[in-house]
Amino acid sequence: MKGKIIVIEGTDCSGKETQSKKLEEYLKQSGKKCKRFYFPNYESPTGKIVGGPYLGKEEYGNSFFKEGAVNVDPHVICLYYAADRKYNMKEIEKYLNKGYYVILDRYTTSNLAHQGSKIHDKDERFNMYQWIDKLEYWLLKLPKPDKTIFLHMPLKYTLELMKNRKSYDEHEKDPAYLKNSEDAYIELSELYNWDKIECVKDDKIKSIDEISQEIIKIIKEMDN
Repeated sequence: MKGKIIVIEGTDCSGKETQSKKLEEYLKQSGKKCKRFYFPNYESPTGKIVGGPYLGKEEYGNSFFKEGAVNVDPHVICLYYAADRKYNMKEIEKYLNKGYYVILDRYTTSNLAHQGSKIHDKDERFNMYQWIDKLEYWLLKLPKPDKTIFLHMPLKYTLELMKNRKSYDEHEKDPAYLKNSEDAYIELSELYNWDKIECVKDDKIKSIDEISQEIIKIIKEMDN
């Protein structure tokens, strides 16, 4: 039996890594075969290229793009991220072929939102979505997710949570970019019919366990 791909996607500071780990723990405790991966995979050669030469994360080196990462043509950057997924996909497919639930902390969905957000004309942005979809799923033949769960942390709360970070990449330093990305995520969640979880209720950030329970409910419904 072929496995299933579950993508945990979301705006900055929405808890993607935490929730993907919680879901992995739940599935394993439920007796399911499960393996978690994340993108970019900063431990792989392609991920390190994204982390340093593009994003300029301190642990991987400075960005090579003097105009700033957010100003690079999104078509160019999409190729770097897509290459990272393609490079690491053989390992993921091994688990899919063994019937595993594969949890992905970010995927093609991140390319759609973050690079699409750089295009402000709605029709051109939609064309960009289609271009990325064709690039990754058709040309590179990456497997499509069985379920995409979108964690929405509104920008107001993202900026507050970011104050606790010790370092920032080129994207995280730009509030306007973060806002455009949030808008793109919301637009995409409607276009692609993702399962959307609001991380804030009544002006208060939900607990990790509250959000985890909502994710588990979605997964149970997927299996029924």
